[in-house]
Amino acid sequence: MSRGLPSLRCLLDKCGKNESLITQIHAHVTTLGLFRIHQDFACKLLNIYAKKLNNPPKAHGIFNQIHNPDIVSWTCLMSLYLQNQQPFKTLSLFSDMIVSTGLNPDGHCIVAAISACGSSKNLVVGKMVHGMVLRYGLGGEGPIVSNALIDLYSRNDQIDLARRVFESMVAKDVASWTSLLNGHIICGDIASAGQVFDEMPIRNVISWTAMIVGYVRSKNVIHGLKLFREMRTEYTHPTSITIVVVLSGCADVGALYFGGSLHGYVNKIANLVNDVSVNNALIDMYCKGGNLEMARRVFVKMPQKDVFSWTSLISGLALHGNGRSTLQVFGDMVSSGLTPNDVTFLSVLSACGHGGLVREGKSLFTKMVHGYGLKPTIKHYGCMVDLVCRAGHVDEALEMIKNMPLEPDAVIWRSVLSGCMVKRDFGVAEMAAKKVLELEPYDDGVYILLWNVYRLTNKWEDALKTRKAMRSQKIKKQPGCSWIEINGVVHEFTAETIMLELTTDMQTILQLVGHQLRSIHDVFFTL
Repeated sequence: MSRGLPSLRCLLDKCGKNESLITQIHAHVTTLGLFRIHQDFACKLLNIYAKKLNNPPKAHGIFNQIHNPDIVSWTCLMSLYLQNQQPFKTLSLFSDMIVSTGLNPDGHCIVAAISACGSSKNLVVGKMVHGMVLRYGLGGEGPIVSNALIDLYSRNDQIDLARRVFESMVAKDVASWTSLLNGHIICGDIASAGQVFDEMPIRNVISWTAMIVGYVRSKNVIHGLKLFREMRTEYTHPTSITIVVVLSGCADVGALYFGGSLHGYVNKIANLVNDVSVNNALIDMYCKGGNLEMARRVFVKMPQKDVFSWTSLISGLALHGNGRSTLQVFGDMVSSGLTPNDVTFLSVLSACGHGGLVREGKSLFTKMVHGYGLKPTIKHYGCMVDLVCRAGHVDEALEMIKNMPLEPDAVIWRSVLSGCMVKRDFGVAEMAAKKVLELEPYDDGVYILLWNVYRLTNKWEDALKTRKAMRSQKIKKQPGCSWIEINGVVHEFTAETIMLELTTDMQTILQLVGHQLRSIHDVFFTL
């Protein structure tokens, strides 16, 4: 019965990811009843279903047929569930192994359990597993266990514990430093993350990417773009994740030249040029940078498009107020067989609002709810309120707010406020403004609008109270912020930028402009 097993092993090694052939071998071995006799073969098949085919149900089925699964089999199945975003299943298996078998966890098994605690943000169980690391002396099995602990504590906002684990490590690798760096980013401490990055003895592309992500997500985009330039000077090749993050940053600050040069780099790299996520980021960047033609060109050239590809283009068209074009692209998406998601509908509804397409917007909202079974969020209701308010139907907006299953947020009341100011319905405007300030008491713009409402209705006492409220709460009008890209370098300015912060060249230019203006004044004065 076992004579053909070496041949089956050999055949299994040559299967690759041929699921049909693997299933046939599985069925043959099951029929012969070899799993209970040859546990090593069962473990081999389990590994294939887990690592090559990523099939948790079949892998678990084989696991259940193994008489006494070893630590490798347990770890393999735990890692598979962790990989498939099912950390609770991983922890359940770990618990079963500890309670029902006499097996002691090894380094790989304990890492799977710690990672599951990190993913599920289960600090209590995580600390218990940490205790097992100390009990079984697993901390000395290389840095992998400590790296997982750093990640666990970082994800649970326990950066001090993460740093304590880091400092207690005898040997640290690049992943150890990157884990601590990422921990500070997760906890929102970009300054400390930058300090860790500067102290790193060696960096890899993951370290660079993590720091760039930190800067972009914390709105320090210019620092992120500068760091990317520095990364390239050190001949570190970016991954698709790095490219997507940098393009996202370019989109945020309108660095179209920088993003365009990055697009040129992408076109030279075979594994990036057809990457769906990279192309989606390019579409988003060009749309937000105002170059819809390039966005369409990237979209058309994509060999494969997903929901996010269509949604990125739809969002871009909506951003520029191209209501009819947005509806056309949305129709093409539906015709292609893809199902729009809630973000897609949000973009189309926004486009309808900006384009004054009230009938089409209402029809789409109905289709979203009843045709696609999507549950509207507060943002969808916000788009609908904005749609009718822009069309001057404030009463209809108020009725919609009244019948909403959700509590209106400040965005919705701002839409009502804007609609009322256009219609000069100051009574409802006052009510809407007060609603906004109840939800966001430090909104400087609404205070100023409310002051204008009182001024226009001759309620000078209320206008004075509004001004006093602003002063007492130390509310100031937020300065505007702009970016300008010169020769691929992005410069940031605010309305409060002082002369000392300007570069020498810019000061010289301003002085020349001032001199020319004085000359012109002198000419006119002489005349």
